Amino acid sequence: MQDTANAFDDSMLDLSDDEWLERLVEIGEEHGYFQPLGDEHLAVFIDKKPQLLVTFETLNSAQTSTDLGQPMGFDLVRALGWSHLALISDGDTWFRADPVYGLFDRLIDDGFFEEFDNVVFYGKGSCGYAAAAFSVACPGSTVIAIQPQATLEPQLTNWDERFHPIRMTSFTDRYGFAPDMLEAAERGYIIYNPADTYDSMHAALFRRPNVTPVRLHHMADDLEHHLVEMQILYRMLAKAMSGKLDPNAMHRLMRARREYLVYLRALASDLRQRRRNSYEALVLRSITRRMRAPRLAQRLRELEAAAERGRIHIPGDAT
Repeated sequence: MQDTANAFDDSMLDLSDDEWLERLVEIGEEHGYFQPLGDEHLAVFIDKKPQLLVTFETLNSAQTSTDLGQPMGFDLVRALGWSHLALISDGDTWFRADPVYGLFDRLIDDGFFEEFDNVVFYGKGSCGYAAAAFSVACPGSTVIAIQPQATLEPQLTNWDERFHPIRMTSFTDRYGFAPDMLEAAERGYIIYNPADTYDSMHAALFRRPNVTPVRLHHMADDLEHHLVEMQILYRMLAKAMSGKLDPNAMHRLMRARREYLVYLRALASDLRQRRRNSYEALVLRSITRRMRAPRLAQRLRELEAAAERGRIHIPGDAT
């Protein structure tokens, strides 16, 4: 196998869509393969070490979510030398397309996944659904899915009002119900914010003995972004690839929230809204002792002044 390091050093951020795809074709053909999958999907494979990361991304995410404007897995190819199979969709398609099914059928028939010592499937949202659904092609793999849908089959998820255009797409045929497909994995992790009702209901459908729910309280919107900002997403994937990611290891990784100001602000805000002033003050003290947060420091002074007047009690406070 060739040394691929230089192939991934050049930024693709400023390329037009056509130029970006041309560059992706070049990389794939030089270091593995590039394969169009109908009009809405493509696959690019990078052949390196016997550790394989399978990612599912939308075209927009693949072009914008990393510093070099490349598919996310390229960062890990460059840093750790893993092999990488990237499946990319033009928009949110949930990868419900015959050419995608055909690719995985061929990979199974060719014994492709058997060539690797460790395989990790990863995606978020519609791509998290696909990571779980297509992991059935590789029994014994590890799956990390952020905010995935279990299915959008209307009879099962008529309560999810977010994705009406996709409702005409079948989720009952091959590779359909993601929780059932995930049963072949060694272990799966479903990461979601329990305050999001829809994501929580989908997460509940994934309840299986081999699946660990990972609840990220006080983090809204794009959880992948928060995991990247806390510098734990790639560490999570690395532990999964080495076979060292278990529920305890996942819990230890999530301790990074204690140093993440976005999370701490949301936690303090939640306590304030629920009028848990004593706990809010303790959290604010912890934050302001460790990092600069002027607004939180001002709120702490207000609470301490209230404690001095006897209006609230702060545990451990001299008053």
